[in-house]
Parts: sequence; structure tokens; C-alpha cells
Amino acid sequence: MNASSINWLLSLMHLFVASETILPRHKVDVLIYNYLQNGTDLTVHCKSKDDDLGVRLLAFRNYYEFKFRPNLFGTTLFYCSMQWDGRMHWFNIYTSERDTCTYCLWNVKPEGPCLVEYKKVTCYSWNTDA
Repeated sequence: MNASSINWLLSLMHLFVASETILPRHKVDVLIYNYLQNGTDLTVHCKSKDDDLGVRLLAFRNYYEFKFRPNLFGTTLFYCSMQWDGRMHWFNIYTSERDTCTYCLWNVKPEGPCLVEYKKVTCYSWNTDA
């Protein structure tokens, strides 16, 4: 790599770091509530391309919460597998393309997860592709 390429790369890196400082990204708070039938535990395992958030066991009406900052490119994706009564489902719990919430409250029901935003509730089906 020649000197001008190195200088260009360093300038680009400096610009990226400066943009992170000057234009801080908002933080997103995701809460996942177990709203399966009474007495049914929910096992939740959430991941992104870069982070594995681990496995959590939620009793009925308990929740799991995680926070993150979406990337600058608008490609942030977190997906979760959810298991109860020997059945496993999965869902993209946060995707920059779909979600505009900064406080994303999800109620997990047998039919699928429901996003609760103010007075609006939007329910989704479980993902079906592998």
C-alpha cells in the first residue's frame, strides 16, 4: 500500500470516528415479555451478526431486556429463537428496515410476537424460512 492510500484510509477512519462522536446514534431498548399461557416458560436466545446475547428462561409474564445502538448503515438485525413445550420458533426481533421504535416492547404469544407501541399493537407470524 502506498503512502497516499494509507493517508486516504486514515482520513476515512478519522471521519468515521468523528461522525460517531458528533452524531451519536440513538439507543434502542428491546423488551421481550412471555405472554404464553399461564405457567408456560419461554426460552429465548437472541443474536445479531456480531453478538450472541445468550439464552434466557422467562416465566409467564416475565421479560428479558437488551439495549444496543443501531449501526450507521441501517442494517442492524437482531433475531431470537423462542422455545416452549418442545416447539421452537424464531423471529427478527429488531430490523432497521422495519422498526422505528427506540423502546420496542414485544409480547410473545403462541401465534407470534406482537410489538406494542403506544396505543398500537402489531402482531406478526413466526419466521418460516431456515
